[in-house]
Amino acid sequence: MANIAFIGLGNMGGPMAINLVKAGHQVCVFDLSEQAVAHVVEQGATTQSQASDCVKDAEFIITMLPAGKHVEAVLLSENGLINHIAKGALVIDSSTIDSATSINVGTVLLEQGINFIDAPVSGGVGGATAGTLSFMVGGNEADFSRAKPVLDVMGKNVFHAGDHGAGQVAKACNNMLLSVLMLATSEALQLGISNGLDPSVLSDIMSKSSGSNWTLDVYNPCPGVMENVPSSNDYQGGFMVDLMAKDLGLAMDTALKSHSSTPMGALARSLYAMHAANGNGAKDFSSAFNLFNQAK
Repeated sequence: MANIAFIGLGNMGGPMAINLVKAGHQVCVFDLSEQAVAHVVEQGATTQSQASDCVKDAEFIITMLPAGKHVEAVLLSENGLINHIAKGALVIDSSTIDSATSINVGTVLLEQGINFIDAPVSGGVGGATAGTLSFMVGGNEADFSRAKPVLDVMGKNVFHAGDHGAGQVAKACNNMLLSVLMLATSEALQLGISNGLDPSVLSDIMSKSSGSNWTLDVYNPCPGVMENVPSSNDYQGGFMVDLMAKDLGLAMDTALKSHSSTPMGALARSLYAMHAANGNGAKDFSSAFNLFNQAK
């Protein structure tokens, strides 16, 4: 079993760390939230008062942080963990950040003899809890192979997307597509409702026809159509609108740098930004369903 340091125990990081503990790994956790740390420690993890003490003997260091600036600060700043991580250790950054930052972090760490992969995830809190996440990994083949047994504990699909930064690009593409699918599904359902169709019947028709997609079949945005999804719980839980807006911003930055045409992604970003500005930022992203109701 591996010696693992896990930095960042938010909605995703906490369950991921717990799954590593349950698999028998030695896991030392750190987060600024004492409550978040206590919850994972109750499951069998250890902790230290400083993140530097967690990482010094770790073979793997997993970071799950809000944004690129946090990843750079935690790892590369004057008092960053780069000064305490052992040479030859492998840093696995599962934060969703821009690819340029991932490439820079990987380059700086490698100069100090520390290995690095970017490994953002898809699957939400439910996937993190169940250990069924999808990992999109950027890094060399050797580091990917080394990390895979650890990632397999937390996910059921582990993909090697390419070199450093490729995992972040893959995540940006995936979430851009997800946002567009959710908006299109919501629009279609609201069109049917406006013309007298039962949304449950319409959902069944489309799910068995060429309109079938994940947001319709698994995560239906119309309240009452499906149990155990945010739309049937006043859009509480799940993946927040604010986070989708953030990810769409990353996708648009990626498109700008590569001169890629993303008109659907740009429109999705505008709609989610508007939805967040109207006070819905903390709701699940499927609440965008209500954008089309308001348009009547």
